[in-house]
Amino acid sequence: MDSGAIRGYSSVVTVTEVLTRPKQLGDANLVNEYRSLLLYGRNLTIVPIDAAIAESAADLRASYRLRTPDALQIATAMSAGCEAFLTNDGALQRVATLRVLMLDKLAL
Repeated sequence: MDSGAIRGYSSVVTVTEVLTRPKQLGDANLVNEYRSLLLYGRNLTIVPIDAAIAESAADLRASYRLRTPDALQIATAMSAGCEAFLTNDGALQRVATLRVLMLDKLAL
């Protein structure tokens, strides 16, 4: 993403997920680094969750029995027109409405 070869999108849920551990550890520097990367990083857009994304997430939860955060993340990707969803969670591969790529299986 940094080079501009691809553009990334994520929901505000990512901010919650990424900042939790450094906050638990009291690591203010890491919190600031992550916040800066997520909110101001090149070629990454953090998308707010609106009513349309929330309803799409409900559809995904109903169809695939996803946890709410996962459904919100995938619904956000779909709303942004993403070609694929990048994750380390193999359980999300059951989602058929969006191509799901496993991070650990990509040759980077």
